[in-house]
Parts: sequence; C-alpha cells; structure tokens
Amino acid sequence: MKFISPSVAGLVSLLASHAIAAPGGNGDNGHGSHGSSPSSRLDKFVAAEKKIALQGVLNNIGPDGSRVPGAGAGFVVASPSKVDPDYFFSWSRDAALTMLMIVDEFAFSGDKKLQAKIEQYITSQAVLQTVSNPSGTFLPQGLGLGEPKYMVDGKRFNGAWGRPQRDGPALRAITLMTYSKWLMKHGQAKKAKNVIWPIISNDLSYVGQYWNQTGFDLWEEVNGSSFFTVQTSHRALAEGQQLARDLGVKCTGCDQAPQVLCFLEDFWNGNHLVANINTNTARSGLDGNTLVGPITVFDINASCSSPTLQPCHSKTLANFKALIDSFRSAYSINKNIPANSGVAVGRYTEDVYYGGHPWYLLTTASAELLYDAIAQWKTQRFISVDSTSLSFFKDLYPSIKTKIYKSNTKEFTAILAAITTYADSFVAIAQKYTPADGALSEQFNRTSGAPLSATHLTWSYAAFVTMSRRRAGSFPPTWGSSRAASPPKTCSPATSSTQGVYIPALAAGAPNVTVGCQIQVGINLNASTYYGENIYAVGSSDDFGAWDIDNSYPLNPGGYTAERPLWTLSAYLPAGQEISYKFARQQDCGQPWVYESGNRTLTVPPCGGQAVTIEDAWVGPVGTSGGC
Repeated sequence: MKFISPSVAGLVSLLASHAIAAPGGNGDNGHGSHGSSPSSRLDKFVAAEKKIALQGVLNNIGPDGSRVPGAGAGFVVASPSKVDPDYFFSWSRDAALTMLMIVDEFAFSGDKKLQAKIEQYITSQAVLQTVSNPSGTFLPQGLGLGEPKYMVDGKRFNGAWGRPQRDGPALRAITLMTYSKWLMKHGQAKKAKNVIWPIISNDLSYVGQYWNQTGFDLWEEVNGSSFFTVQTSHRALAEGQQLARDLGVKCTGCDQAPQVLCFLEDFWNGNHLVANINTNTARSGLDGNTLVGPITVFDINASCSSPTLQPCHSKTLANFKALIDSFRSAYSINKNIPANSGVAVGRYTEDVYYGGHPWYLLTTASAELLYDAIAQWKTQRFISVDSTSLSFFKDLYPSIKTKIYKSNTKEFTAILAAITTYADSFVAIAQKYTPADGALSEQFNRTSGAPLSATHLTWSYAAFVTMSRRRAGSFPPTWGSSRAASPPKTCSPATSSTQGVYIPALAAGAPNVTVGCQIQVGINLNASTYYGENIYAVGSSDDFGAWDIDNSYPLNPGGYTAERPLWTLSAYLPAGQEISYKFARQQDCGQPWVYESGNRTLTVPPCGGQAVTIEDAWVGPVGTSGGC
C-alpha cells in the first residue's frame, strides 16, 4: 500500500467528507445533506481540492515530480499515463498554461519552491526553442517553435502529429512576460531584460510572422484558423509591445497586434463564436476553446466592450449561453438540470474522442469565466445588458431588460448574486464527479460520471487552481489591454506579417546554434492512405534521419482530401547537397513499415537559389489496416 503523508491524508479525508466519490449518490448535486450549508460545503471542497490540485501539478514537473520519473528539469508532463492514452510528453501549450498558473500562485504566495520551478522552466524553454523537430529548425525562420510536443527530457518527438500548432509560442511568451513583470516590480529588471526577454522575443517573432497562417487548434484536430490561438496571440503581441517599451528593447512582430485583433472579429457569426474558421470541418463551431480563450486574456481592468472579447463582453456571454446549452442535452448526467444551473461541459457536442465526454478543465473553466466577468463588472461599477447578451442574463434574472445597471442599485447586486450562484453550480458539478481522493483525470463519463482517459492530467489540476483563485477574489494584475492599439477599420490578414528575428537565448542557457546557407524545400506527395496510417521521408541526410526510420521526417496530412490525397513536407535544408531518400508508410496495429520500391534523389539548389517544391506520387506497395 502506498504511504500517504499526514497532510495529504487529511485533505483526502476532507474530500471524502465533502465530495461525492461517484455520481448519483444522494441526488443532491454533490452538496451532501448534513451539518452545514451547501455554500459552506462547496467552500471546504474547493479549499481542499485546490491544495491537492497544486500538488498534482508539482508531481508532474521534472526533475523531481513524484509521478514523472525521467522528466527533465522544468519540463511539465501532461500526464503520467503511458498507455490508453499515452500522454507522457511535454506539450508547449499545456506547459505554458500550467506555468502561468504557477507564476500567478507564486506572485500571491511568495513560495520560493514555486519560483524554483519557474526558473527551471525558463532554462528548459530556452534550450527547447533551439531543438530541431518535425515542424522545422529554429534557424533561419523559427519554424521549430510551432512544434506542439516533445519527449519529457526535451528531445524531439518524431511521431506523426497535427503540426504546426501556433498557440505554444504565444502562451509561453505570456507566461514569461507575467514573470518578467514580477521581476521588474521587485528590482530585477536587468534579469528580465537580459535573461528572459530573448526567449520572449523569439516567441513573439514567431507569432508576428506566422499568426495569419493556418495551423492545428488546441485540441490538435482541426487545421485552420483557431479562435483560441488568435485571441491569445493578440494578447502576447500587445503585451509584448508594452513590455519591450518598459525594458528599452525592440519587439519584432508586435506591430501585428492591431491586425490580429481585427481578425478576431471574423469568428463571430451573429449568434456565437465559431471555434475554427478557414477549414472544411463540418461542425457547429460551438467549442470549449471559446471558454479557454477569454479566461487566458482576462484583464481585471479591461472594458466589457473591449475588442479583445473579455469574459464580460456581450459576445462572450452570448457564446457562453449557446455553448453551455449545447451540452444540456448532449450528456445523460446533465438531464433535467434547469437553465439557470451549471452542467458538465465538454469540448464540443460532435466530439468522438473516447466517445465524447465532459472535461474537468472545461467545467471549471466555465465557472472561472463567470467569476472573471463578475470581477470586471464590480471594477467598472455597472453592468450593460444589450440585445446580444440579454438571453444570457434572462436565464439567471428573468426580469432583466436591455439597460445599464449601476452598482448602487439593488438590481446590480441581485444580478451579480445570481451569476455567482450560477458560477458556483459549475464548481458543484466538478465536485460531484471528483473522486474522494481528489484525483483529476482528463474527462468523466457522460453517463456514469466516472473518471476516464488520461489520469492525473496536469491541465485539469492547473485549471482547478486558477478557478479557485478567481472564486476567492484573487486576480492577476492588468496586462495592459486598455493600452493595446485599436484594430484598423479594414483588416488585411492575408498580407500582414513581420519577418521574425531568431537568436538563441544564451543567457538563459540555450546552446549557441548557428546555421549555414539553407534553401526552403517543399514536397507534395500524392498517396492514398487509410485512417491511422502515416507517411515519412527517410534518406541519406541528417534531416531525413540518415536512413534511420526512427529519426525520419514525418509528412503532414493537413491538406489531405478525398479529391487529392496530399501529404506535405516543408523544410529548410543545407544548400547544394544531394539527398537520396524514399517514402515509408507506418501502418497501424504494430504492423511492419511499408517502403517505396526505389530511392529518389533530391538536389537542393545552391546558396542564393530559390525555394523549390517537388511534386511526387507514391510508387510501390501500399499499407493495409490491421483493424485494431
């Protein structure tokens, strides 16, 4: 039997007393029936679970996280789970959002142990920026920064995946800027400028250069333009512009912030926010990424009319109602819950991953968004209800009208009380389906409420901590949304970008990587494949794995359609070299690789030559699904 320390044992005991281990118990939505008010019991649950959640995060960070042996210093592991699913990797996005919580928690508590984790993260990310990977190299164009995940020791992950994902650099920049401003406030501006800014600068260069190009969304399924990515990219660039001015440095790419903000308007369809555009995906567009975005760009001092689409914005609220309502009939465990009460929330109703279930982090994010909005209304001292947000408010305060409610009125107080109760009801859902030991997986079953998929998911834990902070009335300082430049009257995203500048962050520990003359080479391969099959290019150069299939170059199926089975590769390769290569199919179910019948030859143009794109078609035997 595993030993449990006295402090943790006490927390587990408290959770066992105040949270239902499995749904359906006494039918009181997880509040219990004895001894204290529902609000008091929810308070005790949140206090106990927050401590368990914070420890759950720390257990998943190298080098000494108890659940992730082998993880490098500063690397945040998504989950200890290695099979069904294998989440034993470090995702740039998850890591950045987790460390943003750690920075927030450190700023409140001053805990030096948390600061040590932040410092290790800084070094790990400086090194990670320079790691060549299937998304590309760091030099000369920063393409490698778009790689979504790595091995837990910082080595490249070479498997097939949805690449690139453009939210990681923006989120890492936000996290490091938040810490840098803490350093500046505490007399360490020199460190922020000389050690951390070079990492931030690389990430903002990437955002400014590639923000208007498609990529995979935060769920790693849809290749297009993602609301979450665009919204957080704007915050990164706008905040970066202000921090650069304060540090006396140049922010390459930050000039694109107004254009990014202008593009954000395109996600509103008149009724709700569409999660992904510029894609052929046949979905409603109602998606949990429109919850995570607003709470990531939340600014306590922002106006509710800010085009950054803050939690209290009318469009955010209308979208919140539409999204939450879509789940009321999607899951059995939400049956008969009234319209003014929270429900279990998933990614999107068309989800088929593990059968499509609610997520802990999205259920608590729903509560967090409402707590954020309440804080903004209190700060501004009024609530403005318009025709867009009216339907959101009517569920909670039926007599409400389209008008401005000032803070010195009874209606203002009553409206906020109703929304606070609504926010708490989402927390009560999380409480109901949290096991008695406080462990948070990725999802919980839509019918039974039992936890499922990845165990001890770091992001689930981090999301609970941030929600609990907001519920307690603790909010991070403003990031400067009110000082961000307004969007232009006419957007021009198709032509707008800024060439990035990429330099290794040596003072933070990055290796001094250099690059010779390189030429961009693209390959378009027509190859019909079955679902689950992947294609790689393996060849004589180091970029193609030096004939080692484990280090070969994965091709991207993002443009694959029934009309054209397209797999693509884009890389910067040393000029003038001749490469012998072939394509290989990775079959499913552990079946052997299938190789083309002959070798090909690629001649990279000499230095000064133009980029080249090669049109290829598969030649040789094809793969067959194993049916697993």
